[in-house]
Amino acid sequence: MDLSVYDPASLPDLLPLYYRRLFPFYQYFRWLNYGGVVKNYFHHREFSFTLKDDVYVRYQSFNNQSELEKEMQKMCPYKIDIGAVYSHKPSLHNTVKSGTFQAQEKELVFDIDMTDYDDVRRCCSSADICPKCWTLMTIAVRILDRALAEDFGFQHRLWVYSGRRGVHCWVCDDSARKLSQAERSAVAEYLSVVKGGEETIKKVQLSDPIHPFIGKSLKMVERYFEKYALVDQDILENKQCWDKVVALVPEVARENLLREFSKARSSVERWDKLSSCLEATVKDLRRHSNIPKEIMLQFCYPRLDVNVSKGLNHLLKSPFSVHPKTGRISVPIDTKKLDQFDPFSVPTISLICSELDNVCKKEDDQDSSGEGEPEAKKRTRDYKRTSLAPYIKVFEQFLDKLDQSRKGELLSKSDLKKEF
Repeated sequence: MDLSVYDPASLPDLLPLYYRRLFPFYQYFRWLNYGGVVKNYFHHREFSFTLKDDVYVRYQSFNNQSELEKEMQKMCPYKIDIGAVYSHKPSLHNTVKSGTFQAQEKELVFDIDMTDYDDVRRCCSSADICPKCWTLMTIAVRILDRALAEDFGFQHRLWVYSGRRGVHCWVCDDSARKLSQAERSAVAEYLSVVKGGEETIKKVQLSDPIHPFIGKSLKMVERYFEKYALVDQDILENKQCWDKVVALVPEVARENLLREFSKARSSVERWDKLSSCLEATVKDLRRHSNIPKEIMLQFCYPRLDVNVSKGLNHLLKSPFSVHPKTGRISVPIDTKKLDQFDPFSVPTISLICSELDNVCKKEDDQDSSGEGEPEAKKRTRDYKRTSLAPYIKVFEQFLDKLDQSRKGELLSKSDLKKEF
C-alpha cells in the first residue's frame, strides 16, 4: 500500500504522528502569543476542536505552548478552529458571572469559498475545484491583499489555503485585532461589490464616477479576464451560456446583442461585439461603458462571506489544520508567488507522514542516532525533511515581520517616554 496516497480512513492513524512530529507548535504559539506583550493574551484565546465522528469541543484554552501540544496530541482533532481572545479563559466560561464573558479581540479575517462562485463557473461546482477555476482565488487574493495594504494600511496579512476549495486571510496588525464589530462590518462592506442571493440576476451596480478602489480592482480583473472567463470558462460558448450575460445588459440592447452573438464563432469574438452593440443601442455613454465592467466584476470579483469578517466571536479554521476529506494541510500562501500556487500540489498528511517514515528508515539503516535530542529540536528537524518545510518557511517569514514591527513600535514608545 502506498502511504503517500491519502485515504480518509487512515486519518486516525496519521494524526497522532502529525501532531507528535510535524505540527509546527513553536511557530504556532509564537504567532498567537504576539510576543507576550499583552498579559494573558494567549491564555484567553478560544480554540475549538472537531474530533472523530464530528464531536465538537468549543471553548478550549491553554496557558502555554506545552499545554496546547499535550492536549492536541491527546485529542488528535480532525479540525482546529481559532476564535477570539476573551475577557476570561474560555475553558472557564461556565464559571464566570453571566454576561461578563465577552469576546474582546480577534484578527480581522476573511473567508472566500469557491462554492459562492457556482453561478459563474462552468468547469466545476460545489466543493470541486480545478486549475481553471482556481484563478478566481488568485484574483481574490490579489484584489483584497492590495486593498488591505494600500487602502487600510494593514501590514501583516496571512493568506492560508483552506485545504479544499478556498482561501482565508488573517489580518494580524494590532489595530486590526482591536477593531469593533461595527468597524469590521465597515471594512467588509467596503470590500463587497458582488451583492444579492441566487434570485438576484444583476449582482454588480456601478455608480459614476467609479470609486478608485473599484477602478484598481477592475485593472486586476482585466489581467485575468480573457484567459480565465473567455478561454478557460468559455462563458459565451453557446446560447445557454450567453443568455446569462445578455440578461445583465439593458433590455434595449438585448435583441441586437443576440443577433451579433449568433454570428460570432468564439467567446472572445462575442465579448468584442458586446461593447460595440452597447454603444449603438445604449444612449447614455457612461452607462454603456460601465456595463462590461459590471459583467467582468460579476464573473470574477471576490465573493466574501461577510458574516465571518463582521463577527468577533466567529471561528475560522486554523492554519496547519488537516482537511479530513482531501487530507491536504491548510498551508500559508506566499503572495509573492501567487500565480505559481497550486492547491493540488499542497502536501497531504499521508504524503508528509510517508516522507518522514522513509527518512527514519534510512536513518535506521545507517544506524544514525537521535537519542538524547530535545523533542522540539527533533520536531524541527522532522518537518524540514518533508514537503511541509517551504510552507512553514513562509509562515516564519510572516512571523519575523510581525516581530520586527512590534520591536519598532516598542522602541518608538520608549523614545517618546524619554522625550517627556
